[in-house]
Amino acid sequence: MRVGTALRRMAAASIMAGLVLSAPAAAQVAIERIKVHSPSVEGNLEGNSADRDVIVVLPPSYGKESKKRYPVVYFLHGFSATAERYDAVVKFGEAMEGEAARGHEMILVVPDSYTKHGGSMYSDSATVGNFEGFIARDLVAYVDGHYRTLARRDARGLAGHSMGGYGTFKIGMKYPGVFSSLYAMSACCLLPQPMTPERGKALEMLTPEEVLKGDFSVRAMFASAAAWSPAPDKAPLFVDLPTRNGEPDRRVMAQWAANAPDIMIPQYASSLKTMTAIAMDVGDKDTLLGSNQDMDRQLTRFGVTHKFETYDGDHMNHMPLRFRDFVLPFFAEHLATK
Repeated sequence: MRVGTALRRMAAASIMAGLVLSAPAAAQVAIERIKVHSPSVEGNLEGNSADRDVIVVLPPSYGKESKKRYPVVYFLHGFSATAERYDAVVKFGEAMEGEAARGHEMILVVPDSYTKHGGSMYSDSATVGNFEGFIARDLVAYVDGHYRTLARRDARGLAGHSMGGYGTFKIGMKYPGVFSSLYAMSACCLLPQPMTPERGKALEMLTPEEVLKGDFSVRAMFASAAAWSPAPDKAPLFVDLPTRNGEPDRRVMAQWAANAPDIMIPQYASSLKTMTAIAMDVGDKDTLLGSNQDMDRQLTRFGVTHKFETYDGDHMNHMPLRFRDFVLPFFAEHLATK
C-alpha cells in the first residue's frame, strides 16, 4: 500500500477510535506550527519553496521551567506524504505526552520535505534543493536558536519512516557531528533498483504533464531522478533517468548507487561507528524487508554496532505504535538530558 493512501485510511480510523476510546489525561505538550527559511533550498530548479513548514512539539514542562533545556529528536516523514499527514496518524503530541508521563521529556521536530514530485529524498540536488543541508544545518541551527535545546550532538537524534528512514541513514552518515543516535523505520531506497528496458522507454516518453499526474511509481522515479541525477540543462524536468532509449545509462546508474545507503557504508562506516546508538526495524510483510536485511548484514560486515528488529506487520500498519513504544524510548535512553 502506498504511504499517502495508507496514511489517509489510518487517520480516518484514528478519528473513529477517538470517538469511542478515552484515556487518563496526561500533562499536555505544546504544539507549534512554524515556517523555517532554508538557504540550502533556495534557487532550486523545481521551484520548491525555501520556506518549509515544521511541526515542533514542546514537552509539558517547557512553559513552566524557563531555565531547563531539552534534547531534540528530528523525525523525517515518508514519500508522497507531508508532516501534517504523518501527524494525523502518528499523533505526535499524544506520543510525546506518553513519553513525558514515563519521565522522559524532549523536543520533537518534524520538518516537511514534500516537493513537486512528492518528496526530496532528503538529498542535495540543484533540481530539488539541498535538503540534506536543510535538515542538518538550517533546521538544526533554527531550532537551537529559537528553543531551549541542549545544543550538542549527544542531545540530538534523527529518525524517520520509509523515505525518512532512508534520509536518517544518509544524513546520519554524512553529518556525524550533528546527530548522535539514529532510528530508521522501514527505510526505503537502501539499494539501487533495476529497471527493465520496457519500463525505461515508457518513462522516457512521458510528458511533464503526464509525470505530474502519474501514479506512485512514476512520481517516485522522477523524484529520485530529481534528487540523485539532476540535469540543469534539461528543462523543464531537469532530470536524467537511469536509462537512455531503454538501455541502462551507466553514468546515471552510478549516481544513483552513490546515493544508496547500503552502497555508502564502506565509505561512511567510520562515521557510523561514532554514533551512540543505531536502530532499524521493518515489518516481516513489508516489501522492503529484503533490502533492510541486506542493510543489516552490511552494517554488521563493516563492524557498525546497531540493533535490527523485524516485527509482525507491513509497511504502515504498526508505524504509529512503533514510534510511540520503540522510537521515543530509544531516544529517551540514548540522548543526553543535561
